[in-house]
Amino acid sequence: MVFHNALSIHALFIAHLGINIAYLVHPTTMQMASSLSSSSSFVVVVVLFFTSLCTAQSGTDGYLHLRFYNHERVLGSGPNATVVYAVERRGSTSGAGFGNLIVYDNLLRQGVEPDSPIVGRNQGMGVGSSVAENSGLTILQLVFTAGEYNGSSIAVQGPFPVAPLQTLFERAITGGTGRFRNARGYLWTREVRSTNTTLTGRLDAYITFL
Repeated sequence: MVFHNALSIHALFIAHLGINIAYLVHPTTMQMASSLSSSSSFVVVVVLFFTSLCTAQSGTDGYLHLRFYNHERVLGSGPNATVVYAVERRGSTSGAGFGNLIVYDNLLRQGVEPDSPIVGRNQGMGVGSSVAENSGLTILQLVFTAGEYNGSSIAVQGPFPVAPLQTLFERAITGGTGRFRNARGYLWTREVRSTNTTLTGRLDAYITFL
């Protein structure tokens, strides 16, 4: 899993900035400050801290980027399939028949290879919501079971098109649990590899926090 945590960068920058502030204070100023009451000194420290905090955050993007791979054993691929019909109202090899309901529990791995380390599961459902049968509506949870985000999850919803391999599409990140509580953002998906029984997609999550 590749990640870039701008919040950690903020923390390091603030700490560094705080050290610089301490060294920039003139000795005369320090003597004047020592004559202040303890309550006044506390107010000054608080103001300096929040000023440095705002300065550090204003120059960064403030988002988290995660990349992992969805490993699916496709609908109809046998007893080991990770996608199955809950309701099959109309036959469709993609599951996108109008009125169909599918559920899935796919593995999330660090890489595209089938033996890449497992980091979690993609658990959700899809509804054939298009009369033209060219897309579906998906609601899912990306549940992390290993690594830094073990025990946390990301909530996602949005359309899933019936489209050729390498098609890029976007869904909304609407929340999460644990480390992703109050998360918002978007998830890019690109299906990158397929066989008769498997489908592998690259997921890029771009997350901000309320």
